[in-house]
Amino acid sequence: MNATYKHVILLLGKGFTSCVFAVVLLGTVYSSPVYAERIKDIASIEGVRGNQLVGYGLVVGLTQSGDKTAFTGQSLRSMLARLGLTLPPGVDPKAKNIAAVSIQAELPAFAKPGQMIDVTISSLGDAKSLRGGTLLMSPLKGADGQVYAIAQGSLVVSGLSASGQDGSSVTVNNPNVGRIPNGATVERTVTSSFADGDALIFNLHTSDFTTANRMADSINNVLGANTAKALDATSVRVNAPVDPDQKVTFASVVENMMVTPDDAPARVIVNSRTGTVVVNGKVRVQPAAVSHGSLTVTITEAPQVSQPNARSNGQTVVTPKSNVKIEEEKNHMFVFNPGVSLDEIVKAVNDVGAAPSDLVAILEALKSAGSLHAELIVI
Repeated sequence: MNATYKHVILLLGKGFTSCVFAVVLLGTVYSSPVYAERIKDIASIEGVRGNQLVGYGLVVGLTQSGDKTAFTGQSLRSMLARLGLTLPPGVDPKAKNIAAVSIQAELPAFAKPGQMIDVTISSLGDAKSLRGGTLLMSPLKGADGQVYAIAQGSLVVSGLSASGQDGSSVTVNNPNVGRIPNGATVERTVTSSFADGDALIFNLHTSDFTTANRMADSINNVLGANTAKALDATSVRVNAPVDPDQKVTFASVVENMMVTPDDAPARVIVNSRTGTVVVNGKVRVQPAAVSHGSLTVTITEAPQVSQPNARSNGQTVVTPKSNVKIEEEKNHMFVFNPGVSLDEIVKAVNDVGAAPSDLVAILEALKSAGSLHAELIVI
């Protein structure tokens, strides 16, 4: 018997029913269909989340590429004062090798004091580049104003900027944004509700009633009836041990169970800026006949010049002459049969040589005619 089976038997012995039945079905659930997904890949546990941190600091050691803003000089004066150095009144420190920056980081769930997290540094002023700079010790605060981490270290900047005396310049990527891998030390722990209560709530990344119901059924088939209950299209409540140690093992078992997510609703996504059209596999078309062509009108001006006889007293006259030409593509009409699939739709549109913009026009017309049974979303 492997470790996973032992964990299930242990947990079911602590108040769950049908331990033998659960072990038998465990092997059945794990030998799931091809399109099945682990619960951990389609859902997350309520309360287990990261927290955003933000801070302000100074980057020093730049090669004359810092900023010249007033708040940078004020920040430098304040920092020197905290270190015991007082600048004479009226002296405005305008060092070009420093830059004021904002600092962003995400504090992972269950992060403990002493652990390291990555930070992103972005210029706040008119600095030309942060390349080669070093961030001085800066506190990172959460939404509650408390300090949760301290950031410091050398920046890694992928961007590059160079300029000449004639004003020409070249920029590769963004030299005003950098990262410090493991650049912040966690100083405070965020309390989590994971260990509280006798249940775990799993929230689907994409709300769907069918998927939520299938998840509850899969858990109940393994751990016994009434262990899991779908609360709505997003949340599934699962009864769990109260003991924190057993709850960790229990969560590990549940999140590795397999569930077959339901197919997404029929949708056609159109990006109006790029012309991208995405049609999912559930889109169906009712009987319809479509003909799509382009009408091109070309107008050219060919003015005629009339020269008078040299012996006469006439004047040169320019007579306007316009040539109007109309061309229309002779595309054949194609017919959609009842309930055609995505492959047939794409093939029919490609056969008439429709461009992405033409495809959008065809889909909108089908939607207006009531033949396209799908949600048309324009982004």
